[in-house]
Amino acid sequence: MDINKRIDKYKLNPAQILVLGFASVILMGGILLSLPIASNNGHSVGFINAIFTATSAVCVTGLVVVDTGTYWTVFGQTVIILLIQIGGLGFMTMATFFAIIFGKKITLRERLVMQEALNQFNISGIVRLTQYVLITTFTIEGVGALLLSFKFIPMYGISKGIGLSIFHAISAFCNAGFDLIGGFRSLTPFADDLLINVVICFLIITGGLGFTVIVEILQKRNFKKFSLHAKLVLYITGILLLLGFVAVFILEYNNPDTLGKLTFKGKLLSAMFHSVTPRTAGFNTLPTDKLTTATIFITMVFMLIGGSSGSTAGGVKTTTAGVIVWTIISIIKGKDDTEVFNRRIPRDIINRSLAVVGIAMLLVIFVTMILSITEKGHSFIEIFFEATSAFGTVGLSLGITPKLTWIGKIVLSLTMFAGRVGPLTIALALARQQQKNKGLIKYPEERVIVG
Repeated sequence: MDINKRIDKYKLNPAQILVLGFASVILMGGILLSLPIASNNGHSVGFINAIFTATSAVCVTGLVVVDTGTYWTVFGQTVIILLIQIGGLGFMTMATFFAIIFGKKITLRERLVMQEALNQFNISGIVRLTQYVLITTFTIEGVGALLLSFKFIPMYGISKGIGLSIFHAISAFCNAGFDLIGGFRSLTPFADDLLINVVICFLIITGGLGFTVIVEILQKRNFKKFSLHAKLVLYITGILLLLGFVAVFILEYNNPDTLGKLTFKGKLLSAMFHSVTPRTAGFNTLPTDKLTTATIFITMVFMLIGGSSGSTAGGVKTTTAGVIVWTIISIIKGKDDTEVFNRRIPRDIINRSLAVVGIAMLLVIFVTMILSITEKGHSFIEIFFEATSAFGTVGLSLGITPKLTWIGKIVLSLTMFAGRVGPLTIALALARQQQKNKGLIKYPEERVIVG
């Protein structure tokens, strides 16, 4: 009640509450990770490094300045995985989880914030949807952890194997990309392992589809009955996965540092994995810094697109990119409306999509420019890749993250934060402003020459 009174006092809207909520969780995580008990050497990692790691965890990115598997103690690793779970589901979803457990009533204001957090159009059924989200998430993560344990327990023993299974299942479903393998290797030791590749890819894809899409799949089980949003998400996700697989398989087939040294099964698995992971997951079975320039560029495009709205993934989102592509196609065909699956996309959705992509590109360009000034000794492609990865909350890197200056770490922390809460918040803010301005004075229309 005190929090609600404070919110009412300062008249914070749902978007502002979300931003402050994420920032509070990051600050709390940063304080815990800066404690000596969190690091194996018994010394504090430093507040900036702790905040960077906490931001990367809460924003489910995966960029790290120290090796997660060897630097942090069990306490530090537990803090990181809790931050990932909170960041993936959203702090309001986790707050609802505890409210349901303790029988607390969900207020109208809290439902409005939940609506914003889950990117829903209306408040009806928002608590029930949140319950579905929680049950589905814990079930999928549980099944993923169980399957991974068949590999990790024989390798690391029962206690450590179970811990690794749970950690990687949560990290994969939340599209975080943190790993405990050690040595900044991610999952490269398992490039030829069928179980690890399939399970991790399944968790990444499922987490990146979006909670509403998962619920629709489980309830309706018929593509024709799905909403336009669900159809777009599944269609675009399928296209991107197929294009990514083919591109990586062809471009890296003879590269001796990546696919060239693997068996044919390993080539197929690694190409599949790398078509999945740039969609904001951050794991890698191929050494990212050894990829060809063409593959690196394609990876950056995929990182910018990201996953789907209302999911654990980042980026501008698949539906946003899809709306813009279909709008371009409609213009080329001479149509006045953007039509997809026999449905017409409203003009305000198209405008918001353009705004989100435009803001994203401008932000990545700006961050790249800043990093090119502060981070000496790194190539442009390394810096551009790092900025794109941070905004898309991906976590893939060409190896420069641990070498960043303190300014670079702060800039990337802000970029990860903007990538996690920015585009969605901006899009919804534009929608509210548009509703507010309806019926006001409209200026005369006049054409300008474009193209």
